[in-house]
Amino acid sequence: MEFHDAANFLLDLRRFRPKPGTESTADLLAGLDDPHEGVEYVQVAGSNGKGSTARMTESVLREAGLTVGLYTSPHLDDVRERIRVDGRPITRAALREFVERIEPRVIERAGEGNSPTFFETMTAMALWEFGRRDVDVAVLEVGIGGRYDATSVVDPVASAVTSVTLEHTGILGDSIEEIARDKAHVAPTAAPLVTAATGEALEAVEAQAGDVLVVGENEESDVRARYEGRTDGTEATVSLAGPDWSLETRLALLGEYQARNAGIAAALACQVASVPEEELARGLRNAHWPGRFEVMGEEPLVVLDGAHNPGACEGVAATLSEFEYDDLHLVIGAMHEKDHRGMAEALPRPDRVVTTQPDLDRAEDRAVLASVYGRHVEDVKTRASVAGALERALKQAGPDDCVLVTGSLFTVAEARDRWTRTAVPKRVRDLDDARETLEGSHVTGPGVWRMRGKAVHRVAKTRVQRRQAQYLKEELLSLGGECAMSALNEQDEERFDVVLMGTLAQFKRLVEKLEEQPYGLPVVAGELRERLDIGVEAASHGYPWEDRTAVMGILNVTPDSFHDGGRYEALEDAVERAERMVEAGADLVDVGGESTRPGAAPVSIEDEIDRVVPVVERIADLDAMVSVDTRKAEVARAALEAGADVLNDVSGLEDPEMRFVAAEHDVPLVVMHSIDAPVDPDRETEYDDVVEDVIRDLEERVLLAEKAGLDREKIVVDPGLGFAKTGAESFELLGRVDELHALGCPVLIGHSQKSMFDRVEREAGNRTAATVAGTAIATERGADVVRVHDVPENVAAVRAVEAADDG
Repeated sequence: MEFHDAANFLLDLRRFRPKPGTESTADLLAGLDDPHEGVEYVQVAGSNGKGSTARMTESVLREAGLTVGLYTSPHLDDVRERIRVDGRPITRAALREFVERIEPRVIERAGEGNSPTFFETMTAMALWEFGRRDVDVAVLEVGIGGRYDATSVVDPVASAVTSVTLEHTGILGDSIEEIARDKAHVAPTAAPLVTAATGEALEAVEAQAGDVLVVGENEESDVRARYEGRTDGTEATVSLAGPDWSLETRLALLGEYQARNAGIAAALACQVASVPEEELARGLRNAHWPGRFEVMGEEPLVVLDGAHNPGACEGVAATLSEFEYDDLHLVIGAMHEKDHRGMAEALPRPDRVVTTQPDLDRAEDRAVLASVYGRHVEDVKTRASVAGALERALKQAGPDDCVLVTGSLFTVAEARDRWTRTAVPKRVRDLDDARETLEGSHVTGPGVWRMRGKAVHRVAKTRVQRRQAQYLKEELLSLGGECAMSALNEQDEERFDVVLMGTLAQFKRLVEKLEEQPYGLPVVAGELRERLDIGVEAASHGYPWEDRTAVMGILNVTPDSFHDGGRYEALEDAVERAERMVEAGADLVDVGGESTRPGAAPVSIEDEIDRVVPVVERIADLDAMVSVDTRKAEVARAALEAGADVLNDVSGLEDPEMRFVAAEHDVPLVVMHSIDAPVDPDRETEYDDVVEDVIRDLEERVLLAEKAGLDREKIVVDPGLGFAKTGAESFELLGRVDELHALGCPVLIGHSQKSMFDRVEREAGNRTAATVAGTAIATERGADVVRVHDVPENVAAVRAVEAADDG
């Protein structure tokens, strides 16, 4: 079974069950020998805020050192997003294995007229994955209600009801009290139910659950949660206090209601594990949840929020009132079953409205939404696509205005493509490369056979909506090129991989045509222009990597680094080493005061500063940029103040303050793909395609740095060779460096003296020649920076490749 067959099997399952209950999910799990038993579970129910609360709970528990599963819905881009372990989605291979195992049972039940629904089957897959991966705890976002929800097949150790509003009245009941009682059935047997419900909803929750822990603003609350307001455009301060803990922290999730969600998350985490206050604070701050009052830009202010009912829209309005802006431009797309009038009344009164429809059958007609908003606003326009509606709003908005995109997470997902879509340039040298590229996008077997011979010029892979995919195919075919589409069925929530194949001239004509078309295709055109270097002039800041491959020399001022620990621990030795590297041609010197090798001892902030800062001060005047290799924002700030020019964070922004330090000093920031730093040799990380998985993971890290105020051309990405990658996976990344430019960032490769070279029979102490060969490969494949120990030899390799290209 191919991945697209497995995904289509899931997506074709019915969406709703005439009679609610957990029996169908339990039956699927029984057929798998109940793999979920032995895992501890946290259930999060509620009308609004349950996704954000689940994400914050997961983040805190991961910060506490646990392996954590997370199950949420819906997804923004890929169905696999719903099921995550330690932040990474379930692999395609695992999804395929699950479907292969449950397909006979599902077909048998369908023959009996009792087929499980899509959500029931996804829930079973989540629990199967969490058991298979042996997670310590899994956080489950409840679908509808609580009593009969598929997630209630588990016996939770901790649970919450975030809030209660009138919703799903045909299933849950016609009153707040009935709905609250239904949700409160998630209460655990050995711990109090945590809730931020108030009034009659709280009374009903208490009547059903008995033991309740109330989160609120007043002093009588069991957990006090106060919103202190925004600190900048992307974070707000909250103060929280529980029975035996208190803290103040920042949240990347804006809005007063997020303070209550944070209080619930903290209380849930403390019921599961002993979490120190520092880890509570850091875990909450590191919780990012796309599409929930997400600020994407500031001139104009651009906000994405998936609010889809009046209560959630009231929260958006309250949070938006904290910002100063002139005119409000509203982009609205909603599902047909929602309370459109109630949502319109809850949102702030806009000056201009563009109604639209996300690309799925459940979307309300844009003309219907226009009639709702036309009652109150004179300037109401409609656009067929979310991308087109957003483009119109952005063009009309002045730098001091606000553009708000809301109404549905599906609308937000399509709008978010403007900032997250990646067109991956593919190196296709022969028929085998063409076959692998096409199969990697789930093209059918006959399609691969027919098109592989045509994919030998320019090839790009991107992910688009179904109508965009069809238009791209028609246009490129008309120009003499080819377009292969994923075999995934046209389901409401899915986007499609497409592989575009043609000559550079054909691509040039394609982007010119796309720039005049609807459905958000001008945005796709811009992405293709940039990734395929079609008439795009790069910004220049005078960095050495802008016109050639730069060499970064490694200067470890540590006693225990894996290759040269202890050699340059003394200040004078370190300075002399830096001088020799610069004389040999190093463009940057990277100073590190903490080892990230397996088993390395942690270093305190004070000790790391004492190691790094004196060296930076002494070498700041050398004819090279000075970089500081650190995971800690306080060390980074001290090094920058001492004269450093670049921040190199091998943890991938594990410290939430790091991106703000880089933006504050307006310096380049290296963001590495890292599962663990220091490296955990016992952790096994699963990849489908290591290059594309790394690109996907880095995409959100890059966006975080951008939202902190750093220009994308100043964000350098490092795929993290050797960090949670096997030797084979590291070589795969090295050989496909050019694809990493899909992120629109300079690319750094750090391969020097690493254990990946064991694959070519080079043991520790005998890897210099292999490292030099790796440098030549990275340079030839488009790396912007290579980070190495042996500068003279690697500078020579870079220069040789450049000479061959020039010749």
